[in-house]
Amino acid sequence: MGAPKRDKIRVVLAEDQAMVLGALAALLDMEDDIEVVARARSGDEALRVIQQSRPDVFITDIEMPGGTGLEIAAELKRRGVLVRVIILTTFARAGYLRRALEAGASGYLLKDMPAEQLADAVRRVHTGLRVIDPQLAAEAWTNEPDPLTERERQVLRLAGEGMASYDIATELNLSEGTVRNYLSEAISKLGAANRTEAARIARSKGWL
Repeated sequence: MGAPKRDKIRVVLAEDQAMVLGALAALLDMEDDIEVVARARSGDEALRVIQQSRPDVFITDIEMPGGTGLEIAAELKRRGVLVRVIILTTFARAGYLRRALEAGASGYLLKDMPAEQLADAVRRVHTGLRVIDPQLAAEAWTNEPDPLTERERQVLRLAGEGMASYDIATELNLSEGTVRNYLSEAISKLGAANRTEAARIARSKGWL
């Protein structure tokens, strides 16, 4: 008798750049024990296909329309969805790694790593291990902690994209005065002169 057949590790990919998404899917589909069951190009689409396909592992970029990879990871944790999350990004920022781990991610890897390491990372997180870029892991807990609340972060991100307070209030279902208060708090915490500088500082540290 031959060895028993093993079920493939089911993976969902989220990446807003079509070429990168296709390359990642092709790379993983070459593996005998991994199957890409769905792809998404936005955060809200990722949540939808994860609910539909129930993957074992979810691999996501950070910056996407419809919700960042970090926000999606946090939402999956909040909902109690049983899926291992790997953040795959170009952002080598300790602040992002800290937020990823707080959101329950099992992996944080950079896109410039050797291709064969991604499949190995999928296998390792599937067994319950954590896979973190080693240089970032060393830096993450020596850098200053993120001072922003989640709501301050949301407001500041939109302000950094050029949205006016009124439009931010409409987007987040808040009053305009509340938005100004959040922005004022964020600017003060970051020691910035204005909302634009505050957004730049926060983004450079991986807090947005």
